[in-house]
Amino acid sequence: MIRRPAVAGAFYPADPEELVAMMEMFLSRVPEPPEIPPVAVVAPHAGYIYSGPVAAHSFKQLLPLRGKNVRVFLMGPSHYVPFQGISTGSYSYWKTPLGLVPVDEAKVKEILTLSDIFIDANEPLIREHSLEVELPFLQYVLGEFKLVPLVFGFIDPFQVAPLILRVMEPGDIVVVSTDLSHYHPDVIARSIDARTIEMALKGDTEGVLNAEACGSHPWATLVEMANIKGWKPTLLAYATSADTSGDTSRVVGYAAFRYDE
Repeated sequence: MIRRPAVAGAFYPADPEELVAMMEMFLSRVPEPPEIPPVAVVAPHAGYIYSGPVAAHSFKQLLPLRGKNVRVFLMGPSHYVPFQGISTGSYSYWKTPLGLVPVDEAKVKEILTLSDIFIDANEPLIREHSLEVELPFLQYVLGEFKLVPLVFGFIDPFQVAPLILRVMEPGDIVVVSTDLSHYHPDVIARSIDARTIEMALKGDTEGVLNAEACGSHPWATLVEMANIKGWKPTLLAYATSADTSGDTSRVVGYAAFRYDE
């Protein structure tokens, strides 16, 4: 069972060489990361021409893990299929223009035994871009890695956070996929996003859950995981689509964070 790309050629280039060149350009503009990698990052998931410069800040933090075949818990929202719970899907691989990403099927099976919150329905994953657009960056930066895909419907982050922590092992990484506010004038968007960022930095799980961010459920879950474990968030970058498009009338906000033990 291979989950095939749904937005290659739309959100990011379908041609592998063009895709790599674009990611290299974005990553080259980001400072070198600390030698100690984070335990989690937050990255946007819009079209690369809009959010790629911010996403590069998140993914460059993972460079120290290159070649270590780490396990990545990739958590993003369901944009197209409303449902209660979190779906892992039942795929063995996710395909991108850069090749196949293996799913850690043993870890997925373990997750599915935790609670009926977790399901393996493929329907929420078929069209969903929130996980897919992060995969080429992960492939380029990490090389090989094992994927645990988690597409979030409506959940209680206070209930879910300890469950995910229960199955995580030392060396595992969490990647949360979310954009911030949508379709406000740029000045209003920046004000809304500043409040969301402040809540995230304070560890306000409820505040992030109710914030204007399409990935509020997975992000609030990470915030609560961080509260439980004592992880510390750092804002790496913030921008809106106006920074790349020049259109300030209706923008989308993007932020990059890292979390450290």
